Amino acid sequence: MKPEFKIKRFNELSLSELYETLQLRSEVFVVEQDCVYQDIDGKDDKALHVLGVVDGKIAAYSRLFAPGYYFDNASIGRVVIGQEYRANKWGHDLIAAGIDGIKEYYDTSAITISAQLYLKKFYETHGFVQDGEEYLEDGIPHIKMHRD
Repeated sequence: MKPEFKIKRFNELSLSELYETLQLRSEVFVVEQDCVYQDIDGKDDKALHVLGVVDGKIAAYSRLFAPGYYFDNASIGRVVIGQEYRANKWGHDLIAAGIDGIKEYYDTSAITISAQLYLKKFYETHGFVQDGEEYLEDGIPHIKMHRD
């Protein structure tokens, strides 16, 4: 069973969806990756939120930004799959949902991301190419990538 993907604006998220989303992001980006950083960064209200729901639980999540907010192009960030769901390879479905969401809501297919370096090949399968050198973001190696 694959997740059902929904895209919502910040003010459309229920309190339980917001709580589950923040819990998932904290579990993975702060605890699992052992990275102390400010996940609640004051930008969620500017984003579209992609929720991948399975059996009533958020199993996958990302947020989308309009062109000009992070980069000149639209952007996908905070891409995360709950640990218990990763074997299902739903990351590909999540990125596809994000790409479709950017086309639908922002009327563009040009996307730039700040990708964790170890995910370079994953993003390349979705048409992203590296743009520039490796850099550290919150102590983790990243690369800028884009697709047109």
